[in-house]
Amino acid sequence: MKVLYFAWIRERIGKPEEDIELPVSVATVGDLMNWLKKRGEEYAYAFDNPKVVRAAIDKVHVEPAAKIASAREIAFFPPMTGG
Repeated sequence: MKVLYFAWIRERIGKPEEDIELPVSVATVGDLMNWLKKRGEEYAYAFDNPKVVRAAIDKVHVEPAAKIASAREIAFFPPMTGG
């Protein structure tokens, strides 16, 4: 699965994207954030406050409880403002 990182999340992790083989225990976006936090200090820093991290599955905004079973791409980004 391709995981994309944007804005300060990308800066904290140090890369814009990566292909990841997820363990079977990762079923939701929230599970994925928790699993990523355990991959290293940079991930822990990027996802230290998951309430402010937004996600999209295959370019559709989703909540942390969203299932990721058939996702091809998951993107993480900070909240956006409009104007």
